[in-house]
Amino acid sequence: MSEQKVLFDVQHLQTYFPILGGVVRKTVGYVHAVEDVSFQIREKETFSLVGESGCGKSTTGRTILRLIEPTNGKIIFDGQDLCQLDKESMRKMRRNMQLVFQDPYSSLNPRMTVRKLLEEPLDTHFQLTPAETEEQIKWITEAVGINPEHLERYPHQFSGGQRQRISIARALITKPKFVVADEPVSALDVSIQAQILNLLMDLQKNMELSYLFISHDLNVVRHISNRVGVMYLGRIVEMGNTEDVYQKPMHPYTQALLSAIPKRDPLEDKKRIRLEGDVPSPANPPKGCSFHDRCEHCMGICSEQVPEAREMEPGHFVACHLFNK
Repeated sequence: MSEQKVLFDVQHLQTYFPILGGVVRKTVGYVHAVEDVSFQIREKETFSLVGESGCGKSTTGRTILRLIEPTNGKIIFDGQDLCQLDKESMRKMRRNMQLVFQDPYSSLNPRMTVRKLLEEPLDTHFQLTPAETEEQIKWITEAVGINPEHLERYPHQFSGGQRQRISIARALITKPKFVVADEPVSALDVSIQAQILNLLMDLQKNMELSYLFISHDLNVVRHISNRVGVMYLGRIVEMGNTEDVYQKPMHPYTQALLSAIPKRDPLEDKKRIRLEGDVPSPANPPKGCSFHDRCEHCMGICSEQVPEAREMEPGHFVACHLFNK
């Protein structure tokens, strides 16, 4: 992976949301949804973000596509800083960056047939003849496993798995380089999850796609990812090759997450790490390490200073004072 070109380079990304209060609706504070996040995504690889609900995974995914405007930081895609692009330039760039949503039903217009749903992005980004449009629709329906006879049906006439195939087809019909897959299988039955994951992996290979895969399901992430970043309260606390992180987790939060994966063998001796307390509010994050008030290894420096990410092994980064001694 190391020799592959970097497609996405996210540097010190911050995304804050204002908190409005009072009669005149003044800004009285900010929700620190994403705080100093940096990572790279290479061509043809899958980089995953994992963590508890509310840790900032989805906000990160939407921010790097500029569906949410960043507060600070750089978002460099294929050599261009997206934050410097005007509205029209960004619109043209979107054909190369697409998003697959968690809920395939709410993300599809219920008043449009499958054919219209697939025609819309083509009409937005290209000037094709009717024959060329039909050719592209035929290609993508075959690629994702949609029956051509179903093109005149509406989203409510399909199962959840079929609707997600339609969502994937809609995202990929513009032949993008990069896709954010935001919890794309969490709303599906387990048997259908495997089909959709295998479809995403096949499409990645055939179309040479790069993915940012967002999920809270650690087993799914291990199956599909090349590298993984573990997020807690808006920060990446550990990042590395998937098997390195799973086999040798270093950050106490990562260790707690992985200990919660159900045992395959009921006789397996596996210690469950139970975290005390609740996740702090991103509107009032703790000083120092954001995890210190739930960490059994907490030291004095943890409540005072934010730990820097250090490369403990090749490609394996950890932001923890335990490794900064």
